[in-house]
Amino acid sequence: MANGDFRRFILRVCACHMVTYFVAGILAFVLLDYEKAFQSEHLSCWMRPTSSPWVALGPGLQWIRGLIFAVVLYPFRHVFLERSRGWLTLWGLLLGIGILSTYGPAPGSVEGLLYTTIPPLQQIAGLSEVVGQSLVFSVLLVAWHRRPHRAWGVVLYSLTALVVLMSLAGALVPRP
Repeated sequence: MANGDFRRFILRVCACHMVTYFVAGILAFVLLDYEKAFQSEHLSCWMRPTSSPWVALGPGLQWIRGLIFAVVLYPFRHVFLERSRGWLTLWGLLLGIGILSTYGPAPGSVEGLLYTTIPPLQQIAGLSEVVGQSLVFSVLLVAWHRRPHRAWGVVLYSLTALVVLMSLAGALVPRP
């Protein structure tokens, strides 16, 4: 494919990832009470407190993961962008390799359940964020490809810019 197609794919993957990551993160922060959870004995040893500027900056730095996703997924894009139910194929891939079967002991993964001291129910509850985010990401990316319209870019690139600006503001605002 042409270089412009690769660039477009990267931008779309980054935008879809950043927007869905931000929305899923805000929902999880509120619904799963991340402020309290990150202070628990099981998570406080490896999760920064939610008041950390790094936590605020995190969503704005998700373009890095989006770039990695895009580079890794690009050779396989036809498998999920052009086939029937391609969003399901992409979601299955993300779910299988990126969530349930990670190489490290991420909470909710097979390794996390085996090797961490985080209670299994707490790990399973936390899965709702990443499973939901990866599902919406997959549907959104495939839909954007199949129904290309200028509105997709206007909305998603604008939301991406807002995510970056809000992350910067959250990291730079002085804490009491």
